[in-house]
Amino acid sequence: MKKVLLFCTLLAVAAARPGHEHDDVPTSQKQHDLNFMLWKIYEVNHDPHMLELEDTFDPQGANAHYNDDGHAAKILMDELNSGRLLEQKHWFSLFNTRQRTEALMLYDVLEHSTDWATFVGNAAYFRKRMNEGEFCYALYAAVVHSDLTRHVVLPPLYEVTPHMFTNAEVIEEAYRAKMTQKVTKIESKFTGSRKNPEQRIAYFGEDIGMNTHHVTWHLEFPFWWNDDHEGYHLDRKGENFFWVHHQLTVRFDAERISNYLAPVHELQWQEEIYEGFAPHTMYKYGGYFPSRPDHIQFSDVQGVANVRDMIIIEQRIRDAIAHGYVTGAHGEIIDIMNEHGIDVLGDLIESSLYSPNPEYYGALHNTAHVMLGRQGDPEGKFANPPGVLEHFETATRDPTFFRLHKYMDNIFKEHKDSLPSYTKEELTFTGVHIENLCVRGNLETYFEDFEYSLINAVDDTVEIPDVAISTVIPRLNHREFSFIVDVDNDQDHDVLATVRIFAWPHADNNGVEFTFDEGRWNAIELDKFWTFLHPGHNHIERRGADSSVTVPDVPSFRFLMERAEQALKDHVELDLDEYVSALGMPNRFLLPKGSRRGLSFDLVVAITDGAADAAVEDLHTNTKFNHYGYHGQYPDKRPHGYPLDRHVEDDRIFEELPNFKHVTVKVYHNPHY
Repeated sequence: MKKVLLFCTLLAVAAARPGHEHDDVPTSQKQHDLNFMLWKIYEVNHDPHMLELEDTFDPQGANAHYNDDGHAAKILMDELNSGRLLEQKHWFSLFNTRQRTEALMLYDVLEHSTDWATFVGNAAYFRKRMNEGEFCYALYAAVVHSDLTRHVVLPPLYEVTPHMFTNAEVIEEAYRAKMTQKVTKIESKFTGSRKNPEQRIAYFGEDIGMNTHHVTWHLEFPFWWNDDHEGYHLDRKGENFFWVHHQLTVRFDAERISNYLAPVHELQWQEEIYEGFAPHTMYKYGGYFPSRPDHIQFSDVQGVANVRDMIIIEQRIRDAIAHGYVTGAHGEIIDIMNEHGIDVLGDLIESSLYSPNPEYYGALHNTAHVMLGRQGDPEGKFANPPGVLEHFETATRDPTFFRLHKYMDNIFKEHKDSLPSYTKEELTFTGVHIENLCVRGNLETYFEDFEYSLINAVDDTVEIPDVAISTVIPRLNHREFSFIVDVDNDQDHDVLATVRIFAWPHADNNGVEFTFDEGRWNAIELDKFWTFLHPGHNHIERRGADSSVTVPDVPSFRFLMERAEQALKDHVELDLDEYVSALGMPNRFLLPKGSRRGLSFDLVVAITDGAADAAVEDLHTNTKFNHYGYHGQYPDKRPHGYPLDRHVEDDRIFEELPNFKHVTVKVYHNPHY
């Protein structure tokens, strides 16, 4: 889950990472151990070796090896022995400062372990003694970032902690099935009813693959990341924060238009929150996720922030954009009127520890999530647990998540629109002419049933064995298709080219056509890859399944367990490289839903100079994951969304470019596929 990175480079350079001692434990054994660490995290460990380690491993003993001299282990053991850690069987939220601190104490211990025996020994020891939510988060973050777990695949969170992803009525039925020992397959429905127009696009916000993408991005690029502590830098983290949420927002709008709804309106602190939300989900321990009624005004949240504070922070950020610079913590002037300004703003708006001045510019994104999540009980009168917006796993279930991010996206747009537009000379790739752009195959979507296990949702008892319990829920998919691009290279030698493919809805829900400038800001990135263009004619065919912005869905927990056990039994290397990243959108989500009659989309391809674009060499030799990262570096020097990321004064600048092609296609939805 870390080797391939979404919209970024997670690792600055491999040499900058903390070193590890030689570790020759096979991946199959590591996968086996990880599986049992996360299998039924609220119950006793089901692996005999793990059970032994729980009581025999000493985090501060002679057999524990660290690259920080055991400093992190000492801190955590002191907290544990003093009884200061959160109790087990209690909700956990990353936005709770103390709970996050405790989870990161364990993360530090695991991350500083220099061999697998120490890593797994600590995991087993603290699994028994720490809060389950804190343990789960720390283990996931450590597996993402540790060199020891480079080829290990994390089980899907929706099967590790099903309560976060599954409606409460389904969980209750799962308990009945366990008690009656009845093999059961339960039908899941999306939250809400047909009286709620937002129900039409619930399949997007509640899709467990999309939820996995969102939480995985925040694991790869956590706001708590400290370079001095971790030993390396997360390249272009602020820009990646902007881009991943921008893409979620424009995709959400495309789904709304596919379902005859208007693009989502941004949230405003001084306006009412139009849509309420009833999550229909519950914590494993801690009660139900709180609801929010329709048509309420933002209230101050006790112990978090006042509405006035959020307005002031927003204004400071907008002032910085208007002035073209950010004021650093020591009064220094940081110029943002350039292609790197978006990176500064992303760090500032989130706010991560990379923010140049968090005391002045605050943490607009993180605080807003908590503010919105607690509007059902802002004074804490009813002692509700955190709302869905206070968990990255559940945040997109609430449609207001997208209103919140449209609000922040529009702030980013202010900055992008303040930059000078690209000129025709800057955009031209000399000697390259696109002759044709089309699609092979039908752009057709459909819903399919997806089944996942609920075994980890129900409690164990000595008297009652496990029984197969699962749930089935519809999810969006599409038929296979390919992009066809015919290109002429007039030069007498091969040239490296970057192929960038985007699409946006041709018109809004009222049939009003978007201008080119409106469309390009709403463009969905469909693919980006590098290829050599030979002299003369080049015929490029690129399958949608090979898109660099998407990944396969995470395999099931049972699949990972069976593959690991078989590899151990056969003494062969475990190969799960296909699933090393869960960062991208699921490939089946590459296309918006479209409509029965066919929804028109503007499809564009821009072919730019790969030699000028490339930040690393030999990009064409690794075409699958170029967009996510390559050998520890973000491969593209250009900004995310290039060349559509800046304001377009006159669309003829693009339409007359020989290396740009613009056509209209239709995406059909087949309800009877």
